[in-house]
Parts: sequence; structure tokens; C-alpha cells
Amino acid sequence: MKTSDIIIQSLENEGVEYIFGLPGEENLDVLEAIRKSDKIQLILTRHEQGAGFMAATYGRLTGKPGVCMSTLGPGATNLMTPTAYAQLGAMPMVILTGQKPIKESKQGKFQILDIVEMMQPLTKFTKQITYGKNATALIREAFRLSQEERPGAVHIEIPEDVAQEKVENPHFFNVENIKIPSANKDSILEASKMISSAKKPLLLIGASANRKRASHALTNFVNNLGIPFFNTQMGKGIVDERNPLYLGTAALSSNDFLHEAIQHADLIINVGHDSIEKPPFIMNVADKRKVIHVNFFAAEITEVYYPQLNVIGDIATSIDLLTRQLENQAKKWNIDFFLKVKENVSSHLAKYEEDNRFPILPQRLVKITRNILPEDGIVTLDNGIYKIWFARNFPAYAQNTLILDNALATMGAGFPSAMMAKELYPNKKVISVNGDGGFMMNSQELETAMRMKLDLVIIILNDNAYGMIEWKQEGEGFPKYGLEYNNPDFVKYAESFGAFGYRPTSVTDFEKILTEALDESGIHVIDLAVDYSLNHEILNILLKENAKK
Repeated sequence: MKTSDIIIQSLENEGVEYIFGLPGEENLDVLEAIRKSDKIQLILTRHEQGAGFMAATYGRLTGKPGVCMSTLGPGATNLMTPTAYAQLGAMPMVILTGQKPIKESKQGKFQILDIVEMMQPLTKFTKQITYGKNATALIREAFRLSQEERPGAVHIEIPEDVAQEKVENPHFFNVENIKIPSANKDSILEASKMISSAKKPLLLIGASANRKRASHALTNFVNNLGIPFFNTQMGKGIVDERNPLYLGTAALSSNDFLHEAIQHADLIINVGHDSIEKPPFIMNVADKRKVIHVNFFAAEITEVYYPQLNVIGDIATSIDLLTRQLENQAKKWNIDFFLKVKENVSSHLAKYEEDNRFPILPQRLVKITRNILPEDGIVTLDNGIYKIWFARNFPAYAQNTLILDNALATMGAGFPSAMMAKELYPNKKVISVNGDGGFMMNSQELETAMRMKLDLVIIILNDNAYGMIEWKQEGEGFPKYGLEYNNPDFVKYAESFGAFGYRPTSVTDFEKILTEALDESGIHVIDLAVDYSLNHEILNILLKENAKK
């Protein structure tokens, strides 16, 4: 049996369903082994970034590593951004790259880079297979490490001659789920004492709590104990945001209305957050407020984050234990101020959400999207200023219904993420919201989406500029410069791929188009003119003035 066949059988053994990629001549043996597999589907993409972002999103949504592949050299370097995306975002992903023969080669150093070394700072594990007999063990170890908390990216390089090597009697390893240890009883007891003695506790929910069991445990914690909560951007929907104790999302670093509640709290129970996301609050030595860190791993101490207590272990188990320890003391907290903040947040967010000026305001876009989508509908976001508006204004009703990245925060990931979400959940409505800049970074994947026969709605927010940086530029007092460009005709562009293209001329027109597109099959691309003129006034001036009151 060839090593290439052993590799693919090892992936089958791990439960791999898809391999996303753009193969090259160095991995033709692996490609042939995929062709012969009746368990793994190859999804050929038009760029390695598209493959990597789809694989990372598969990992994020399923908890199982997504697998992507490329050839050597430029193919592998094109995977670096998705690798960093998965690693920073804690998404399990396995990257397979090809390489020239390592025992004998007649091509000198043509296309050869040290990909294993290049991947070292971007992954949890990177290794070249040098001997076919070792392939099964390396793959099992790679998958184990990729899923182990904190999840992330791993890389395996497959030289062409090793892939062709014959191996007798390969050993395939059992795939065993590793149970995460529970937190120390003393830390649970100490945490329950700190919560019990607090008068104004506040719960913060971050991305690492995005696990099914943790979502259920946190919902019980909130409902049984009556402690108000807020979340980070990547923690949205872990607890239903229609809950009356939900205060809002920390979408900005400071000055937002929500930060009044953070300043007022005497204890923050910080569940599932780490410092890779922008800090939703900043600690300083003058604080009387205490912080409990509840996570799979200990807090990394920084100048802005140094909690007084770590509760380390399986998050769901820790929260269940705390709930049982404290449930007899429920509803003794002083939450009046927090509920007043909630009113202020709701009043602030409601402004402009019924404003029908056109080009459309982002607040109006968010409101329309929420009104039209069913409860289990999914929105995926690329990166741009609209991400802040969705994070603040869009109430997520369930886990992974607003998919955004606030770790690497790269442009170009939103559309491939939507493709993966729709492939995994074909019966759910999926909307991909992109800026015009981010969409053009991987717009070639329209062909892939068409070939996959996906039913998907893509909204392109068109302002002919890198709007997020323009907002920052204006906030810093700089004149407009270097951020404007011309776009193609997105309607014709979509139609050239066989997709449907639309250009609304009013808010009413947009609502009608979006409603109908969601109910129809095929790929629907909406070129939507957006008005970002209020960004500076609201997010820079108004919020700072409010913070001074």
C-alpha cells in the first residue's frame, strides 16, 4: 500500500468528510487516493485561502478539524493567512502540503521553501513525513493536538517520494475522545464565595465558551442565579440574547454604553475569554473590582488582565458546579443599575434602525437582516466597520448564528465561511455580509459556490473604499487619503459566474430583494450602497461625550 493511501485511510479513520484545496503536481498521489475514497469529498477551490477559510470554519462549527491541502511553495504560502486565522481563532484545522522528493530530486531548489519552519510560529504542530510507516502516528497526533484545548492549526508536509513509498502492514490508531479534567474543588468553592459576597456581579461570555454543553450550562447559570451578562464579539449567541438579563456586546474597547455596567460591577465572572480578542475591559491597580477567570486554561497575565482567581477545567462542568453551589442565593444581587444600562443600550441601538435613507445606514441593514432571518438563520461577516454595527446591534438567538472573527480579523474570510456554513447546514438560511474590499479578496470562490450548488445570499456593502480604515483615519484627525478605489459592476460580475445579481435603489427595494432571494435556490449577490457618514459622529464623538457625563 502506498503512503498516500495510508494517509487518506488515516483521515477516514479520523472521520474526515471534506478536504478543501488546490492540489499541485507534488501531491498527485494523495489526490488519487482521495479519488478512490468513498468517505471523503474533495472540494476544489480557486485559491488556497478559500480552502483554508472553509476548513477553519468547518472546525469552528463542528469542533472537528477541517482539512485543507495545497502544493509546495506558493500554494503553501497562500495558506499562511488561513492558518493564522484558525490558530488565533481557536479553530481546529489540519493543513496538508506537498513537497519535492527529499531522497533524490532533479529540480534543485525550484519552488522549495522550508514550509515546516515557516509554519512553526503559526501552528500547534508542524512536521514532515519522512518515512511512510510513521504516517499514521503523525496524523493521529496532529488531530489530537488540533482538537485539544485551546484548539488550533496543525501542519503536515508530504514529500512526493514519501507519498509514493510502499508500506506493509500499516497500523491505524484508535481515535479516542479525551475527557477534559474538572476544575479543582477548592477553586470552585473559592469562586462561589467570591460570587456570594459580591453585590453587583457581572458575567462575561467569550469565544472559548462556544461549546454546546457550555452554552446549556451558562443559560442555566444566568436563569437560576439572576446574574446579568454581556459577551465579546466571538461570544455572541452562546446564551440567547433575548434573555432579559443580557446587557449587550462589548464591540468597542471603551466608552460604549455597555462599559458603564462594567465600571459599576464589583465582580466580573469571565467565562471563556482570552487576551487574543480585544479586551472588553481593562484592569488597573486602582480597581476594587475582582475578576474570576473560568476557562480550559489559565489566564495569561498582561498589563490589562490579571484575575484574582483562575477556575481551570472543563467550562461546562465548572459552571454547573458553580450553579449548584449558588442556586439557593439567586436573585440577591443589586442589578438595578445594570438594567438601567440595558435600557440605555437598547435606546441607543434603536436610533436610526428605522431610518429609510438610501444609501442604507448600517443600523438599518442590521435591523432588516434580523427581522427577515428565521431564528436559526446564519449571518457570516467579513471584516470591516459593519462588523462593529452587527456585533452591537444584531441580537443572536443561538450559538454560531452570527459568525465573525475578532482574533486575526482578516479580510477575505467571510464569504468562504458562509459557503462552509451552508454546506454543513443546507436547510438553514445563510447570509454572507461583506465589504466591497473584503469580498474582492476571495470573490473568485463564486465559481466554487456555484459548482457546489449552494443556496446562498451574499450582500456586498459598496462604498468604494476601505471604510473601517477611513473611520479610523477620520477619528485620528487625518484627511481622507489612500483608501478609495473603483469597483466592478457587481451585478454583471455575479451574472458572469451564473449567479443572480441585484442592485437595490431604496431600502424598501432591498427588503423585497433580500426576502425573495432567501426563499429561492442559487447564489444571489446584492450590491448594496451603504452610508457610513455617521460612523465618526456616533462611534467616536457621541460615545466619548456620553462617557464624560
